[in-house]
Amino acid sequence: MTPLSNLAVRDVETLIHPYSNLATLRESGPLVLERGQGVFVYDSNGKPYIEGMSGLWCTALGYGNEELVEAAAAQMRKLSFAHLFSGKSHDPAIELAEKLKEMAPVPTSKVFFCNSGSEANDTQIKLVWYMNNAWGRPRKKKIISRLRAYHGVTVASASLTGLPVNQRDFDLPMAGILHAGCPHHYRFAHAGESEEDFATRLAAELEQMIEREGADTVAAFIAEPVMGAGGVLVPPKTYFEKISAVCRRHDVYMIADEVICGFGRLGTTFGCQSLGFAPDGISVAKALTSGYVPMAAVTVPEPMYQALLDESRKIGTFGHGFTYSGHPVAAAVALKALEIYARERLVEKAAQKSPHFQARLQALGQHPLVGEARGRGLIGAVELVADKASKRSFDPKAGVSHRAVRLAEEEGLMVRFLAGDSISICPPLVITPSEVDALFDRLGRALDRTLEWVRREHLAEPTAW
Repeated sequence: MTPLSNLAVRDVETLIHPYSNLATLRESGPLVLERGQGVFVYDSNGKPYIEGMSGLWCTALGYGNEELVEAAAAQMRKLSFAHLFSGKSHDPAIELAEKLKEMAPVPTSKVFFCNSGSEANDTQIKLVWYMNNAWGRPRKKKIISRLRAYHGVTVASASLTGLPVNQRDFDLPMAGILHAGCPHHYRFAHAGESEEDFATRLAAELEQMIEREGADTVAAFIAEPVMGAGGVLVPPKTYFEKISAVCRRHDVYMIADEVICGFGRLGTTFGCQSLGFAPDGISVAKALTSGYVPMAAVTVPEPMYQALLDESRKIGTFGHGFTYSGHPVAAAVALKALEIYARERLVEKAAQKSPHFQARLQALGQHPLVGEARGRGLIGAVELVADKASKRSFDPKAGVSHRAVRLAEEEGLMVRFLAGDSISICPPLVITPSEVDALFDRLGRALDRTLEWVRREHLAEPTAW
């Protein structure tokens, strides 16, 4: 085993790494990154990697964007910190709220700022509860999420998340959180069931859940337009049309978690526009600042705002917020990022690049290891299987997708393994066509090397190949 570098030793003795096997990390050590430029990041040895995941779905403008750096520096020099508590305010937060209201694809009265997608989705829960209390509906509090959804890792948002690893031994989910079916046709459709029929069944099952629980107890339904950490799962075309109709019939507030899909990822400004539905409220984060500084936001429709006013009159204050809600530096960077998206027409360009990206992605579907290649816009995933015909998965303990991701790193590509042996791809929106080709060439070589390893280790029957 190669001895760990000084930096790696310092790391394992001081840091807790999210989403990592803490035991094996002590042996292998971390990959230490030193700098980034464009769609590339460089490790402490100077090796370049295509950042095929935009960090964590967030660096839409790539690395080293000097306009964002200067926006942060200028704001730090002018007003390095200010809060929004007790009626205080500042220009960047006001201007950003105005801009987000203008951009929102649904009627929006106000914007609430926070620092992460987890905080945004926690806030969504609290605001829905608060609103229903204001309206004299104290029983209407249950929130419906979906299996394999990802909405964050704080106590409430991790309860919304429908992935076992985020709940096991954390004593989650908390009470009042329900999970409807996952809209992944490849894995969860019945034999011979069309995508249309699958969508119809899922909507019917959601309606049955609401009726079983009692519509007077169900407050909200939350969904990512395309499910991210659950495996980049794209729903059937009519899924959201049918789900939205169910929510309207039962007066269930509908939340779009746009933390990954917002700001151009699917070739539209918001993912709900690409998938064809109109939520009541929206959560955004990540690409809002291109990941350069933490920031998130929640849109608030007028009826909800009126409820907040009523409660504030009754209680004497609106008792929710964070020290860094609307931080002036984050707001300044977000404003500059939104300016760049508009000026450079990056949403349009993402839509123009999508056919090439998706064609290269779909070509990987022919690989012997790949059961399904799926995606939309500039996001995608390949799901690795032990047998293509039966869709049989590998034993999770074999770590096949983990091996593929490590081999991709050796090829100079950053991707991520997700639930169900899926490997996700989500490059910066500024990626060029030639860089798209380089990304998929490197991933293809990594999959070839993974296949050789699977054969050597006898992890699948020879007939599978």
